[in-house]
Amino acid sequence: MRRTPLPMDKAAEGCEILTMTNTMAISDMNALRALLSDLPSQDNTAAEAAKEREPQLTKPPGSLGRLEEVALWLAAWQGRHPPATDKVAVRVFAGNHGVVAKGVSAYPAEVTAQMVDNFEAGGAAVNQLCAQAGAELQVIALDLDIPTADFTMQPAMDEAEFLDAFGRGMAAVPENADLLCVGEMGIGNTTSAAALCMGLYGGDARDWTGPGTGVTELAFETKMKVVDDAVRRHAPHLIDGMKALQCLGGRELAAMAGAIIAARLNRVPVLLDGFMAGAAAGALKSASANALDHCLTAHASAEPGHRLLLQKLAMSPLLNLNMRLGEATGATLAVNIVKAAAACHNGMATFAEANVTDKA
Repeated sequence: MRRTPLPMDKAAEGCEILTMTNTMAISDMNALRALLSDLPSQDNTAAEAAKEREPQLTKPPGSLGRLEEVALWLAAWQGRHPPATDKVAVRVFAGNHGVVAKGVSAYPAEVTAQMVDNFEAGGAAVNQLCAQAGAELQVIALDLDIPTADFTMQPAMDEAEFLDAFGRGMAAVPENADLLCVGEMGIGNTTSAAALCMGLYGGDARDWTGPGTGVTELAFETKMKVVDDAVRRHAPHLIDGMKALQCLGGRELAAMAGAIIAARLNRVPVLLDGFMAGAAAGALKSASANALDHCLTAHASAEPGHRLLLQKLAMSPLLNLNMRLGEATGATLAVNIVKAAAACHNGMATFAEANVTDKA
């Protein structure tokens, strides 16, 4: 599947805000399930080339730890050796949640649009991290004036809305990227992520619900009740990962899932951000067991549900810095680790080139 790439000529410190009217058309849920059932696998030729080079580099085997694994992962999923990290795309999807009216957030829903304006002005944390990492940022605002439905009463999105958001996420991914970071902005979306994870993996609301924007005491109790009520209402549909995402997710979670799949189709490795990106990814894995093979988790969020989710996904984060901002900040920060891995793998001399005696 080949697509016209989106422009990657924005300055790293800048930001392009998109309303994303262009989408990748997916006709219905059955078409989406068919797509997820036939995802491309890694390039074994590139993987073998990376494996062959690694032991020849001037260091003891395994001495660079996970950097060695990351370099191999890059080559295998980019389908080339040596791997590249020149074109890093950061995509932040923004959406609003009807469930905010229940009092689950310390901030009102209008903050989502205000933060999108802040991204555009270059004032957010992710703007600074993109500039530092040499990454290109786009923020995709998804119908911010139309919040999703209150998912304690009905599905967050109907099928058409869900597929539209999923398709917008797919369309936001440039096919010529070397690496994709996915993140979000959306007041109320930690409630959505908690409900989605509880629906997919069980447990109770206390296991998955965290402070989010900083709710405490009565508001925190309200948030847990909302999560529990939502999962109970939609329980018959939660065996299906995509249906669960439709019922309990938000437009930004659906779009992140779409972006992850578009990256897979275009051989672009993915760094997942925190709890919300992980929840969207978890829905994909529930629908297709190998859907996340091209993904790494960038960091372990301080949001408690993310730690539990990483256990369920059997994924080990690259960073653990007690971050919980979202906005793809953890993923963008981890770009530096990925670039370091590629630089060492590509640039180090071999024992033969450096005239250094290898181990006996």
